[in-house]
Amino acid sequence: MRGRPRRGREAHAATGDDPGGGADPLDAAQERRVRAVLALGGVPQADLPDGVQQVRLRLLERAAGGREAPRDVSAWAAVVASNLAMDWHRAKRRQERLGERLAALRQPAEHPSGEDSSVLSVAVAQGLDELPDAQRQVVVLRFYADLPVRSIAEQLGVPEGTVKSRLHTAVRALRARLHEDEVV
Repeated sequence: MRGRPRRGREAHAATGDDPGGGADPLDAAQERRVRAVLALGGVPQADLPDGVQQVRLRLLERAAGGREAPRDVSAWAAVVASNLAMDWHRAKRRQERLGERLAALRQPAEHPSGEDSSVLSVAVAQGLDELPDAQRQVVVLRFYADLPVRSIAEQLGVPEGTVKSRLHTAVRALRARLHEDEVV
C-alpha cells in the first residue's frame, strides 16, 4: 500500500506511536486514566476492558479514516471514555450497578485508617450517581481524569463557562449530599 500517507498516521509517526504500525495507541498512563473515567462513570468492572478497547478502536478508526490525531490524545481518550460511560450509564438502571461501583471504590478492610476514606468514597460514589449526566461527566473529567477546564470545554465542544458552571453546580450538590449524610 504505497502512496501518500494519511494525515492521522503522519501525526502518530511523528510521535513514534503509529497505530497502523502495530503499536498500542494508548500508553499505560492513558489506559489507567481511561479505566478510571469509565469506572467512575458507572461502567461495571467486568466491562472496563471492553471500554478501553472501544477507546483504542476509536483512535485507530480516526487514524485509518485519514483524520488528524487529536492534539492531546490523553484528553481525547478521557472524553471518549466519559462518553462511553454515559452510554453505558443510560443503558442500565443506576441501582443495578451501584453495588459493583462501591465495591471497586472500597479499600481493603485490614487498613483501619482507610475506613473513613472508604465511607467517604461510598458517599461520593452515591453522590456522583445522583448527578445529571452532564454534571457527572465534567466532575469525572476534571477531578478524576485531572483535565483542565479548557481541555474539557474543547473536547466536549462547549464554552469554558459552561464547564465551570456545571462543575460549580455539581460540587455544590456533592458537598450538600456529604453534609446531609454527615460524612464530612
